[in-house]
Amino acid sequence: MDLHDIILTTLIFGAALLYASVGHAGASGYLAAMALMGVAPAVMKPTALSLNVLVAVVATYRFYRVGAFSHRLFWPLALASIPLAFIGGTLSLPSHYYKPLVGALLIYAAWRSFKTASTAADVSIQPVGIPTLLVIGASLGLLSGLTGVGGGIFLSPILIFFRWADTKVVSGIAAAFIFVNSVAGLLGVMTHTQTLPASLPYWAIAAVIGGFVGAGLGSRKLGNPTIQRVLALVLLVAGLKMMLT
Repeated sequence: MDLHDIILTTLIFGAALLYASVGHAGASGYLAAMALMGVAPAVMKPTALSLNVLVAVVATYRFYRVGAFSHRLFWPLALASIPLAFIGGTLSLPSHYYKPLVGALLIYAAWRSFKTASTAADVSIQPVGIPTLLVIGASLGLLSGLTGVGGGIFLSPILIFFRWADTKVVSGIAAAFIFVNSVAGLLGVMTHTQTLPASLPYWAIAAVIGGFVGAGLGSRKLGNPTIQRVLALVLLVAGLKMMLT
């Protein structure tokens, strides 16, 4: 490994740790790090999704073990999103159409998450119908495949905004949602791009270690208000990345 690889591996470790603490797998962080370090655009999307799969497995396991999960919310979202994530992975759209809009939405979600963090522990959970979850899952699955992220970065603020689940449960659902969509999106990408960087094994080890530590903190150590504040930071970073790269 040269200095370039060491710096990028360190950035990937940091992104995995931060994102996994809120049930995310870090794809937007990996994309930002790779863009910063000049990684070829052709390999960025499959690489981010590959790292996402690994970290999402770790995060799902850590949150599920402490009961931070809801089967009722997860399965409609997952079933609707998986085929659309695969389709999105096969497509390549001009980034200037959707990146500014998505970036602005993420920054707004960051503001909302931070603003409501102090009352996160007192929120009353609201019911949601299966058809609504199916529509959201399909929409986010397509967006996930198109952008090369797992979709949790979009799902978490929606679940919190509408108060459909406790903040820690949202993290567990997001982790599992990211896993299934990252797998589907990666399969779609690999139908036309089989190129992966030679340094991927080093990045994968760093991501898994960072994800294990971060998910452990989020599932066992951090309270709901703290998780929402960390989520706000994650959303802000992702939003700025979308708008500036």
